[in-house]
Amino acid sequence: MKQKQAIRIALVGDYDENVPAHQAIPVALDRVAGETGIVIEFQWIPTPDVGTGEGLEAFEGIWCVPASPYRDMDGALTAIRFAREGQVPFLGTCGGFQHALLEYARNHLGWADAEHAETAPDSDRAIITPLICSLVEAFAPIRLLPGSRIAKAYGALETHERYRCRYGLRKELEAEVFAGPLKVSGYDHDNEVRAMELNGHPFFLATLFQPERAALEGTTPPLVKAFVLACAQHGGSSQ
Repeated sequence: MKQKQAIRIALVGDYDENVPAHQAIPVALDRVAGETGIVIEFQWIPTPDVGTGEGLEAFEGIWCVPASPYRDMDGALTAIRFAREGQVPFLGTCGGFQHALLEYARNHLGWADAEHAETAPDSDRAIITPLICSLVEAFAPIRLLPGSRIAKAYGALETHERYRCRYGLRKELEAEVFAGPLKVSGYDHDNEVRAMELNGHPFFLATLFQPERAALEGTTPPLVKAFVLACAQHGGSSQ
């Protein structure tokens, strides 16, 4: 019997066994593998090891994982740009969401001096700034936009998700940032951006919340499943 071809997923971030999201990611991927029959191989790639991004060519998908500040911000941004421009399925959660916004602002919008307030607190061009209300270990509702890829993944227009973050998009920049192919796909109850996706891309989706953590409670995260399915499709089309 012919063995199934495995899909390879790069987990870009700096692994820490004490981070709940990092504990959850292998569990989430294992649950998806069990439900779909897809053979999944994943590799943690520390941000300093990304380099020019050439090594990412070996993967069918890229997941920029939580727990920033990253040891090498440029490594994270290089991986995100590789996925965005190379049409490689991408998922960004928490810190991955923040840095996907930063990469898009710098390299697509041309805001070369865009910064993250966590690493450049004195910058006048910080587009990722402290949240008015910190979301450390919060569990809150998210409103998903009709017709969005994330709403399709959940099969619903609302979800409740866990957070562990203190930073998000600077509100006054929302209209400008999302005027092009990058679109908001989820808001919280205060109409703050909590999910986004890129039109014209096979799968490029990021959330400020941490959907993977549902796996620690015995639930398969719908968004992780949708990401894996996109990776499998990408792997099949590239063979």
